[in-house]
Amino acid sequence: MPRASYRSSDVALMARMMRAEAEGEGQQGMLYVGNVIVNRLVANCLDFKNLRTVSQVIYQVQGGNYSFEAVQKGNMFYQRARGVEKRLAKKNLDYWRQHPGKYALWYFNPYAPCPPTWYDQPLAGQFKNHCYYEPKPGTCASVYS
Repeated sequence: MPRASYRSSDVALMARMMRAEAEGEGQQGMLYVGNVIVNRLVANCLDFKNLRTVSQVIYQVQGGNYSFEAVQKGNMFYQRARGVEKRLAKKNLDYWRQHPGKYALWYFNPYAPCPPTWYDQPLAGQFKNHCYYEPKPGTCASVYS
C-alpha cells in the first residue's frame, strides 16, 4: 500500500519539484526532498494541516510565499518531468523513506553549517547542501507512522 494516494499527474509534479530543488545532489538528494513532500502530505499537523494532494503541498503558500522556493524562482520547476525523476517520485510515494529526510517536514540550504534547530525544530541531519528538520517530539505523531 502506498504511503499516500496519488495520480500520474501528482508523480510528474512531484518529480519536477524534486529535480528543481535537488538535482545537484543526485538521485539520493532528490529522494530526500521527495520524503519531505510526502511527509507534508501525510502529516496533517503544524503548518501542514488539511493538505490532501501533492499539488496542495507543492503550491502551499505560507507567509505570502510558496513553501517551496522553486515554484516562484525556479525555471527548472517549470520544465517537463523526466523519467528518472518520475521513478524517484513514485518510489517516495509508494514506500521510500531514509534518514535524514525520513521524518523531516522541512529542509533548506543554509550556505553554512546546519543550525541545530530551525524555527525551533530539531536538526535530523544533513545531505550535501541541505539540512533536514523533523518536528519536535510530541508535536506531529502522524509523520512518524
